[in-house]
Amino acid sequence: MDKLAYIIRRVLLVIPTFIGITIVCFSLTRFLPGGPVEMRLLKMRGMGAEGARTSQTIGANVTEEYRKELEKQFGFDKPIYEQYYNWLITNCMGMNLPSYDYPNKTAWQLIKSRIPISIWFGLTAFILTYLICIPLGILKALNHRHIFDAFSSLVVFIAYAIPSFALGMALKAIFCGSVEGLWDVFPIAGVSSDFDFEPTFWEWFLDRSWHMFLPICCYVAGSFAMLTLLMKNSLLDQISADYVRTVIAKGGSRCRAIWVHAFRNSLIPLATGIGSMIGLIFAGSIIIESIFEIPGMGRLSWDALVGRDYSVFLALLTLTASFQLIGNLISDVLYMVIDPRIDFSRK
Repeated sequence: MDKLAYIIRRVLLVIPTFIGITIVCFSLTRFLPGGPVEMRLLKMRGMGAEGARTSQTIGANVTEEYRKELEKQFGFDKPIYEQYYNWLITNCMGMNLPSYDYPNKTAWQLIKSRIPISIWFGLTAFILTYLICIPLGILKALNHRHIFDAFSSLVVFIAYAIPSFALGMALKAIFCGSVEGLWDVFPIAGVSSDFDFEPTFWEWFLDRSWHMFLPICCYVAGSFAMLTLLMKNSLLDQISADYVRTVIAKGGSRCRAIWVHAFRNSLIPLATGIGSMIGLIFAGSIIIESIFEIPGMGRLSWDALVGRDYSVFLALLTLTASFQLIGNLISDVLYMVIDPRIDFSRK
C-alpha cells in the first residue's frame, strides 16, 4: 500500500508541475518582444517599401491601423488569464491552433508529421546506448585497472570531450563527400531515398538504416561516456559492499554474488536517467537534426522558435514537458522495482 500511495502522490504531483511549466512559458511568449504581431508588422512594412507606397507615414499608418486587428486575430487582445485558458482548455494545449508560418495547418498537424521520425531516431539511439553502455561498464568494472579498462577509458573520454555538433560536422565531412578526396559513403542529408518503385520492407529498412547511421552515432556519443562510467562505478561500489562479501563468506561463488546480488543494485543509478532519455526520444535533437537536415521534432522546434511561431513552439514545449514528466515517473517506478528495500512510508 505504501508503494501504491507513493505512485499516486507522484502522479498527482505531475499536474501542478505541468501547470507551472506551461504558465511560465506561456507568459514569456506574451510579454517578450518580437512576437507574431511584431513580425507580421515588419513584413507589412517591408512589402510597403517595395511597392508604390514607400513613405514612412504610410508605414506608420499601416502599423497603427492593423496592430489591433492582428492582436485580435492572434487572440492577444484578451486578458492573459483568458488567453491561457483558451490555449490550455479550448484549443487543447494549443494543438488546435493554426501555425503562424503555415496558416493552413494546425500545430498538431505539423507535429504529427514529425513525431515518427524523431521516435525512430530517438528510440534506436536509446536502445543502442543502453545495449552498449551497460555491458561495457560491466566489463570495465570486472577488469578494473587492467589494459582493457585503460584503453576503453581513453575512448570514452575522447567521446565525452567531443561536442555532438562537432562530431556530426566531422562525420558529415569525412563520410558524406563534403570534402573532396574523402569518402562518400553515406547520404549527406535526409532520412530516406527517392525510390522510383515501391520498395519492399527490407529495401526500405536498409535504406533508412543507411541514412540514420551517422546521426545515430552522434546521438549515442552524447550519453555514451556518462552511462558507461556510471555503470562501472555503480557496479564497483556494489562489489565492494558488505553484503557481497557476506554472500562469498557463506560459500556463494563470486559470480553469483556479482550477477545475482550486485548487478541488480548497480542498475539503480541508471534508472534515474531513463526519464530524460524518454524526453529525448520524442523531443529529438535540434543540433543533430539541423546538421543532417532531418525533418524531426528538434528541427521543427528550432524553426518555430526562430520564426516566432509561438503556437507550434508552445505545443512542442507542452508535449516535450509531458513526456519528460512521464519519463521521470517511469524512473521512480523502476527505482522502486529494482530496489524493493526503499521505504515509501511517510515519516
